[in-house]
Formats: sequence, C-alpha cells, structure tokens
Amino acid sequence: MPVPRFNKLLVICGPTATGKSRLAVQMAGVFGGEIISADSRQVYKEMDIGTGKDLRLAAKIWGYDLVDPDKEFSVAQYRNYALNIIRHFFSSGILPILTGGTGLYIKAVVDGINTVDVPKNDDLRKVLEGKKPEELFESLAQMDPLKAASMNYSDKRNPRRLVRAIEIATWKIDNQDKENYGQGLGLPAGRVLFIGLTAPPIYLNSLIERRVRQRLEAGVEEEIKNLIDRGVSWEAQAMSALGYRQWRDYFAGKASREEAITAWKKEEVKYMRRQLTWFKNDKRINWFDVSLSGYEEKVESMVKRWYSKD
Repeated sequence: MPVPRFNKLLVICGPTATGKSRLAVQMAGVFGGEIISADSRQVYKEMDIGTGKDLRLAAKIWGYDLVDPDKEFSVAQYRNYALNIIRHFFSSGILPILTGGTGLYIKAVVDGINTVDVPKNDDLRKVLEGKKPEELFESLAQMDPLKAASMNYSDKRNPRRLVRAIEIATWKIDNQDKENYGQGLGLPAGRVLFIGLTAPPIYLNSLIERRVRQRLEAGVEEEIKNLIDRGVSWEAQAMSALGYRQWRDYFAGKASREEAITAWKKEEVKYMRRQLTWFKNDKRINWFDVSLSGYEEKVESMVKRWYSKD
C-alpha cells in the first residue's frame, strides 16, 4: 500500500478489556505501523501482569516501562515522550498507531491540554495541606470562578483535585504572558482516524470477569507482593493503579483475598463506565462492536480507505 504524502495517525481507543492492543498489532502488520501505548499503568516498570504487558503480542509496543514504580509520571511527560516517538515515525514514513484506554493521554497527544505542563508547587501544597474541601473550593472559586463552576459534586469533595486546580489557577495568574504550552500534534482532522471498540454492557462485564481471572492465574498477587518487598510504598502513584490498590487491605491483613478480588472487579466495571462516558463525548470516534464477528475486517477496510487517501 502506498504511503500517504501527509502524516497520519491511527488511534484505537475504548473501554478496558476490548482487545485494543491485539487489534493494534493486527493493523500494524497490515499497514506497516508502529504501536504506542496510551495506558497510564503500562508506563511503570515491574508492573506487567496487572497492566496487561505480559500478553504475548507479536509486535513491539512503545510506551512500556518508562519509569520505576516508586517514581511519579505526569501526563506532560507522557505527551512529550509520545510526540517524539510519533514524529520520528512520521519522518520515517511509518504509520503511528496510538492505542489504549487512558483518554487523557490520547487527548494530550492529539489535541493538547493546556494544563499538563503546569508543574507541581510544593510550597503551595504545604500551605493547602490539611484544609477542608469547602475551604479549598472557596479559594478556587475566588481565583478561577469558571473552573469552580464546572466542577461536579465529586470534584468539589476531592481535596487532591481541588489542590491541583488551585495549583493550575495560581500558575496561570503568574504566567499570563506565556502561550503555546500544552500543545498536541495539531494534525488536520482528516489525518487522524479514531477507531473505538465497545460492546453491550453484559458482554463488557464478561470480558472484565475473564481478564481478572486471567491475571489472577498469571500471578498478579505475587507481582504485587514483589513490589511491596522491593520497598514500593502504597502511597506511590503507581500503586494507585487499578488492579493494584484494591489489594492494599488484603496485604495489611484487613480484608480477605476474596474481598480484594471482588473490589477489583467492581472497580474495573466502574472504570469501564467512566471510559465509555469519556470516549462517547468524542464525536470523531468510529465505533465497532467487538461482540460481533467480523468487526476486525470492517476496521481494516475503513483504515485502508483512510490511509490510501491523501
């Protein structure tokens, strides 16, 4: 297939357990592409089973193992990494395939997010430490009334989100003369193709049930134990990941193994619903039902038409 004269990006997204990585590998084989993971859990080293990196996929996937599990990793760091990789592929005439379920990662790369480059302000965080959500929200409302008005009930009760919002508002006030921060690729609409994988809720629930079972059989419990033995704290950013944090009470002797697994499954379902809500708001996505046979051929046909057209 001829390489287009213009740079193009294929995005494969959707909720957890729908087979995005496997489809990406298939598309990479057909179109000579390279895959970049857009999964906020897969950036951590030594976290393979719980994040799905242990799957035997016949392709290299960029974006794995970027940072140690006891280190923090921001959206800005991911965006910078992914943009560098994608631009390298552009210069080599290779189709980059961005795939994953972390919608914020995908948005940061494709569209840009102005706030991702705002650094942590440790001094400010110390000042805000211990303040009640009501106090934090009042401070935010005075600094950025539009942001405060856009927050839902959950956001208003979440100290971490409120502190970050105040941090961003403070940075904006101090840097009003700065422009062009947080930019993404900026490709014209026709040069980015969004493929979304979905299925009816009952089917998605069954996929999650199967995935949890497979990861248990693969040894995710031992993987978490090794991280703890290595000295990775439960307070580390990596350990807040889905499939890991639900085991905290179990390892502390406060919950049974069955309770940990049940909590994990419930949180996977909640996460799937949040992902669907996020992605359904993006009207650029072309949706395919993975519960129907032959969807892969339909995806390939759409990609072929898009990729062959300048």
